[in-house]
This record gives sequence, C-alpha cells and structure tokens, in this order.
Amino acid sequence: MDHLLRDNTTLELYAWLEEDAELPGWDVLVGNPFGKSLPEDQFTTVQNYFAEYHLEYFRQRLYRHFPSRLHALLLFATRVDAETFRAKHPARVFGRTLVCARSKGAYLCSFHDSSWLDYLRLPHSLSLSTLDTIANHYWKGALVEEAGLTFMNERWREPPVIEALFQGTLEAVAPSQQSGWLPGFG
Repeated sequence: MDHLLRDNTTLELYAWLEEDAELPGWDVLVGNPFGKSLPEDQFTTVQNYFAEYHLEYFRQRLYRHFPSRLHALLLFATRVDAETFRAKHPARVFGRTLVCARSKGAYLCSFHDSSWLDYLRLPHSLSLSTLDTIANHYWKGALVEEAGLTFMNERWREPPVIEALFQGTLEAVAPSQQSGWLPGFG
C-alpha cells in the first residue's frame, strides 16, 4: 500500500472527539490523545515530547514530502484502527465520541503505525541510531509487528493502529457515533 496520498478522491477517516469539539482531528500540539498528561504523570509528558521531537527531526531530514505531525491533523485510517486505539488507551478516549469525517477537495495524507509511538514512550533508553531506525520505520510506513522489537529482553508485540496525518479540508459525516464512555455511563 502506498502510504502517502496527494489526491482529491474522498477519504473517510475517524477521530475520538469530545462532545463540543469542532471538525474531527487531533493536532499534536492541541487536543490529541497524548497532548496532555493524565493527572500526576509528568514523565509521560517528557516522553511524548521526545518522541514527537525525534520523529519531526527525522522527517525534516529525509521525509520532507510527508505531512508534519506538528501541523497535520491526526486521525485514524479506519473505524477498526480507532477502536483498537481505544482498547490500547482507554483513558485517552474516555468520554469522547468516535466521529467519521470525509475529505473535501485536495489533500495530503500519509498513513503510519502509531504503535511506533507506543514503543518510543516505553520507559527505556534508546541510542540515537536506534531512534533513527524507529523513525525511519515509522515514516516508511512499516508495521511494528514486522520489526521484531524487544523490551526488557522480551519480544514486544502490538497490534497495528494506523493513523492518518491529514492536511486538507474535512467535513463531518452524519453521526452513527460510538461513545468512548464505558458501557452504562454515557
């Protein structure tokens, strides 16, 4: 699959949004699921910043033609990816609603396995060459499950969650919304 699209063919993408949010999408700097720390979790904030910084630094060096994670909207490629994200990070989508959006007009969109970011956020030290390897896998569109990663001397496996980095115009699709609330609370 070509994971970089510059087109005007309609795409359907998904996002977990708060009730009063406008059009779908998470901006890395404002409102994405990892943008704010959960209460009393400042270490995660540092890890998130470092992961985003390194991915952007690597993109600027070798993948300039891809949308920047800092300036694109972060959405999910499919409903299944959005639901897999919820299963992996329930606190990040709690109280949010799954919304579908369609592209309108010309856009630039790339697809990546967000599980690479989960790996970068693990509490470990990585060499710069390992960080470059991970960033290269991310921008090339490789899946984490293909890489054979290890963490604490164990094979690290995560189901892929394909995110879409989107630059263009989106319009909301009439809701057949699904809630991020736990059953019985929404």
